[in-house]
Parts: sequence; C-alpha cells; structure tokens
Amino acid sequence: MRVVSLVPSLTEAIAVSLPGVLVGATDWCSHPPGLDVTRVGGTKNPKLDPVLALAPDLVVANEEENREPDLTALREAGVEVLVTEVRDVPGAFRELDRVLDACGAPVRPRWLDEAERAWAELPVPERRLTTVVPVWRRPWMVLGRDTFAGDVLSRLGVDHAYATHAERYPRATIAELRAAARDLVVLPDEPYRFTADDGPEAFPGLPCALVSGRHLTWYGPSLAEAPRVLVGALRAAHR
Repeated sequence: MRVVSLVPSLTEAIAVSLPGVLVGATDWCSHPPGLDVTRVGGTKNPKLDPVLALAPDLVVANEEENREPDLTALREAGVEVLVTEVRDVPGAFRELDRVLDACGAPVRPRWLDEAERAWAELPVPERRLTTVVPVWRRPWMVLGRDTFAGDVLSRLGVDHAYATHAERYPRATIAELRAAARDLVVLPDEPYRFTADDGPEAFPGLPCALVSGRHLTWYGPSLAEAPRVLVGALRAAHR
C-alpha cells in the first residue's frame, strides 16, 4: 500500500499506525518528527505531478483543508482519493477509523483507543467560560459555527462567542472581539502563529490562553493528550 497524505493530522495518524505505508506528505506535515517521505507542497497548493510520480494507491484529504479542483484532478488522473469531513470529536474518531482501514490497518491502533477513552472520561466542567478564538489577524478571523476546534473547546467547558455565526470563520473587528470575549481569549499557534508577543497585546485586561494548535485542531495521536494539555493552558490563563 502506498499512501500520500494532504492533511497534517492524518499524516501523523498514518505514519504512527502504519510505518512504511506513507510515501508522500505536505510541507506542513510536521509530525511525527523526522518523518522521511517525499514532500508535495502545501495543503492548499499541492504539486500534483510529484504526487502522481509517487504512484499512490490512495491519497487522503480533507474537505476543509484541501481544494476540490486539486482532488478532482487527482481523480481524473486515476488516483483514488479519500476525503474526510471532521466537524466534532466523535466525527474525528469515525473518520480516523475509516482512513486507517482504507490504508490497510489490520487492527485499531492503541493510541486511538486511548484517545477515545480520554474524551469519553472528561469530567463535567465546574463552570463554563465564554471566549473568542482568533485563527488569523490582519484581518482578524475567528472560529465560527460547526468547527472541530469549537467542539473540542466546548467539551472542555469553553464556549466560543461566534459558535452560532452564519460563517465558519467570520471576520470581526478587534473591538467586536474584545466585547465578545467575556472570560478569556484563546490564541492557538496555528494557522496564525500567535505568541506571547503577538496577540495578547490586542486584548488588554483580558486573560489570554496561548494553546497548541496541534492539540486544538489536529485529529490524530495528539487527541490522546489534548484534554490534559488544553485544560492546563486554559487554567494557567484564567487563574
């Protein structure tokens, strides 16, 4: 089996579970560390000729991260493409099972059982917090409706203020964000790399949680430790 992944979290899931199956991945596929496969460009602009040169049996993609014209071109070239859709934590587990099965996994990997158990055993939050979750600045964009990261936070007791917005990633002014972030601001380090010096200064007087984008937005082996890592970052910001 020869697989090319165009989704960083799926790259990690396949590489950890099925060593040797993955032959290509995007430039953004940073996990597992030291991954030695052919790089085929970005998630939004994969280089199709190198993908085809790898003669993959399967290309795995995501409806949000990858562009339909690229996936159509691969199909027209005779490549099987599996497209995932992940909008919440249960959906992530279903899609991971589907992807690993399609890649030839003989058994369900232990990390996937551990991840599902970690999310099933979450304690009931003592109180719920209201936040905004910027994912870009210049212009400011935030999590809106129907997002995986939004569901992750909700299960940890954090409701984001734009969860019912008509758009999935709406733009907003900084004044609107400051007014909506009642309890804290959650600043992930991807897709925009918010840091202690780039982001919190825009929200004076509000606690800011700098969180790992991999634990907030990836659906793969990181799911097993995501509740502990994210809760730690949220608590540190809201003491």
